Amino acid sequence: MAIKKSDLYSSLWASCDQLRGGMDASQYKDYVLFMLFIKYVSDKYADSKEFRPAVVIPQGASFKDMIAMKGRSDIGDRINKQVIQPLIDANNLLARTDFPNFNDPSKLGDGKEMVDKLTNLIGIFQNPALDFSKNRAENDDILGDAYEYLMRHFATESGKSKGQFYTPAEVSRVVAKVIGIGPQNSKASTTAYDPTCGSGSLLLKVAAEAGKAITLEGQEKDVSTAGLARMNMILHNFPTAIVQTGNTLAAPKFRDKNDQLKTYDYVVANPPFSDKSWSTGLIPASDPFQRFAWGEPPTKQGDYAYLLHIIRSMNSTGKAACILPHGVLFRGNAEAAIRKRLVKSGILKGIIGLPPNLFYGTGIPACILVMDQENAQARKGIFMIDAAKGFIKDGPKNRLREQDIHLIVDTFTKLADVPGYARMVPHQEISDPKNDFNLNLPRYIDSTEPEDLHDINAHLQGGIPNRDIDALGDYWQVLPSVRTALLKRAGRAGYSALRLPIADVKPTILDHPEFATFNAQVLALFNKWKKQAKPLLQQFGQDIHPKALIATLAESLLHTFAAAPLIDPYDIYQHLMDYWEQTMQDDCYLIAADGWTESARPRVMADDKKNKTKEKPDLLQGRKKFRTELIQPALLVARYFQAEQRKIEHLEGTIATLSQQMEEIAEEHTGDDGLLADALNDKGKLTKPSAAARLKEIKRDPDAADERKILSEWIALAEQWATETAQLKTKQDALATALLAKYPQPKEEAERLIARQSANQLTEPEIITLVVEDKWLATIAAALQSELDRVSQTLTGRVRQLAERYADPLPQLASNVKVLTAKVERHLKKMGAEV
Repeated sequence: MAIKKSDLYSSLWASCDQLRGGMDASQYKDYVLFMLFIKYVSDKYADSKEFRPAVVIPQGASFKDMIAMKGRSDIGDRINKQVIQPLIDANNLLARTDFPNFNDPSKLGDGKEMVDKLTNLIGIFQNPALDFSKNRAENDDILGDAYEYLMRHFATESGKSKGQFYTPAEVSRVVAKVIGIGPQNSKASTTAYDPTCGSGSLLLKVAAEAGKAITLEGQEKDVSTAGLARMNMILHNFPTAIVQTGNTLAAPKFRDKNDQLKTYDYVVANPPFSDKSWSTGLIPASDPFQRFAWGEPPTKQGDYAYLLHIIRSMNSTGKAACILPHGVLFRGNAEAAIRKRLVKSGILKGIIGLPPNLFYGTGIPACILVMDQENAQARKGIFMIDAAKGFIKDGPKNRLREQDIHLIVDTFTKLADVPGYARMVPHQEISDPKNDFNLNLPRYIDSTEPEDLHDINAHLQGGIPNRDIDALGDYWQVLPSVRTALLKRAGRAGYSALRLPIADVKPTILDHPEFATFNAQVLALFNKWKKQAKPLLQQFGQDIHPKALIATLAESLLHTFAAAPLIDPYDIYQHLMDYWEQTMQDDCYLIAADGWTESARPRVMADDKKNKTKEKPDLLQGRKKFRTELIQPALLVARYFQAEQRKIEHLEGTIATLSQQMEEIAEEHTGDDGLLADALNDKGKLTKPSAAARLKEIKRDPDAADERKILSEWIALAEQWATETAQLKTKQDALATALLAKYPQPKEEAERLIARQSANQLTEPEIITLVVEDKWLATIAAALQSELDRVSQTLTGRVRQLAERYADPLPQLASNVKVLTAKVERHLKKMGAEV
């Protein structure tokens, strides 16, 4: 069975534990990522029959050869000399600086410590489930995803000063999408360039959007990070990508035949924010590439230096996107002069403000500047998006959700004005003296939430202000009669009152026919989508790529729910994408690799006493433990074994009742002077043996009648509890046997511990029905129901809040105070106090 993506990731991350000792994340990442690289290229190319494989694996330099080095006293030196160096010699794209030193005692320890660390590290990648030659299907970037997963974790652990080698994948996707590249406008000669490419994630996201093999080129100053980028390109199946090492501003490596900067169709970059040493090795005033004709950036602020390099690297129709700190939008002096030239040129197409704390090297908010040389002179405005509020907390950082990415890209692509979020700002407004080419987004987009103002008149005279009720206009447009059912005139203009007790607000909304009609409309949209999605899911198999499936399903869902009232289609989209990330993705990768029937087979778990695995079994039979990856037992129970499950639940209820009765008797009668105090054992517990012994002791004692009665009652309960518990165990074992017999049987004869009931085994159509209808679509339907519940809860909550806020006007409160004061005075007088 193929390894699940989530299991692959956790296995790889576990390898990091082998090296944590003497290194921080910025160091040990190089060793782990190299192991992933050498394992992958060995599996893919070591036995390749291609005339010119993308990566040449010399004889004796594969991962299998590393296995033979395990436990050797000179293991680190052997890896350096017999694996890494021959690999470099055979592949021009690789350099020694790309790889760590496996014989460095300062990082790996001396002697046996180094041997043990490297031996254990190789052992993790020796896991048969990590056979990447079998796990990589056509166009399947599962290994590239794993590489990005590791880099994300390493960037998180590396801290503020060392996490800049990785641009969050979500931000990279936004950048790649807003420059407009796609299969329809890409070909082999299409060029993309990143002057500060880090580990290469931005370039790879551009290539993913292109959907084909385009020309990728990048430059990175840090030699070890450049090595990560080269390995990343190979793992993502772009072995021809060129990554050069060096300072892009001082010594750009990509030049044309005239020794000028090469120009590209697409340029993307996430340069170091506010680089204080950007001019090292460079005299801007005499720059041979004329990058600073619009002005020279400040000595301690290098943001515009990189931006000007990017603009100079765009061809006549080139598109570009650059991630920069918000300061570039409003800082003055030299930057203001450059910004003015940038706006007037028309090259700046759009600005996208991002949430704070997205990046690993800094917590400050950043923005994406989108540029387009095509039709620049005719451009009359800049499209601005303030997306600062669209994110989710993810550990110590913030992260863009799938819905945030989609909303940004959709809005930018359509250039759609969205109040409080996005608008096209004319150049005339930007150049107005009151703005003076300041591009700070709050000047042009008011994204502040409206303040919930209290109404003084309502507090004084009662009633709910109509302005607050009218603010719920979206609800009243769909549920006009619900407003009438909830509210009435308050007897004065501009105010309303609640018709019914506050406690009746929610049931009134839920029981109203208009709300039922609304529910039916939304469910009809879901059924419409399900009718389209179900055949796609049922026909999914080994010849279909999981990412193509989810892309089709998600876009269809978003399009369908665009017509839904009171529900944000992007929220529904997010539910699907969350479920994909948590469960459905793993299911689909298993099916794509092994097919439906094979993926549904239970897996016999081997005890891992050494590592004390935390994996829990789904089913037990005797001492055998089983995991069911695709179809969990609850799905089978719900469809095929409901009667058996009801009997088990009935027994569980009976046992719970008996336990409670026994505990009540024990609590009431086992105190110091309790009737059962003498029936406790040496540990102070009332048990069946101790109770039986005490009953035997007082059997003929006439003075112990009450104790004998209570003991007999408790023992009868205990015996019934034992009988019912034994029955429960029998029925649970029988159900487990029946469930195991229902699954497709494990192939190995040694694992045939399941009852021979082959006629009852699931057929492939039944497996597909269970997974598609009972698991996938049922989960998505439940998520939709949660959105419907949220609509009623939001409306209920706001109406109740307003009703409670103005329930007691000031005169009523004053009257209440007067009544209560008089009551207190009367009580005080009765007590003899002077008032």
